[in-house]
Amino acid sequence: MSGLEDLYREIILDHYRTPRNRGELDPPAVQTDGHNPLCGDEISVYLLVDDSSGSGDDAVISDIKIGGQGCSISQSSASMMSQAVIGKTVGEVKAIIRRFKSMMGIESVELEAGDDAVDLGDLEALQGVVKFPVRIKCAVLSWNTLTNALDEASSST
Repeated sequence: MSGLEDLYREIILDHYRTPRNRGELDPPAVQTDGHNPLCGDEISVYLLVDDSSGSGDDAVISDIKIGGQGCSISQSSASMMSQAVIGKTVGEVKAIIRRFKSMMGIESVELEAGDDAVDLGDLEALQGVVKFPVRIKCAVLSWNTLTNALDEASSST
């Protein structure tokens, strides 16, 4: 195994063993749940969007908490996702979502101008998942759940 694969494995295991932003948020935070019926992975996303500095894509993700259970890929992806989006604008988060899904080989994702320049940071540790198509849904579950949370947050304002 190459050194890079070892590093990526360590990052994934670290997020699985010590998940970041784990917990729940009280309303007015939005809560959405995701489930992968093929393997039983479950993700809950609690999202708080602060629109005091702007609305729509300019609103800021002021807090996010993650709950759920499942395999190391689904839970570490959720942990890394929570770190990647907190403090970002909704527009920036949407770009991260598109870039991540593109990295996962999701063909229905259309990148927009500038999305290729989005730095995924630790999330790039999950790029090896594309070698195992069955696991891609595990890695993307939290991102689909976040997308639903963003949709719900925008419809409630």
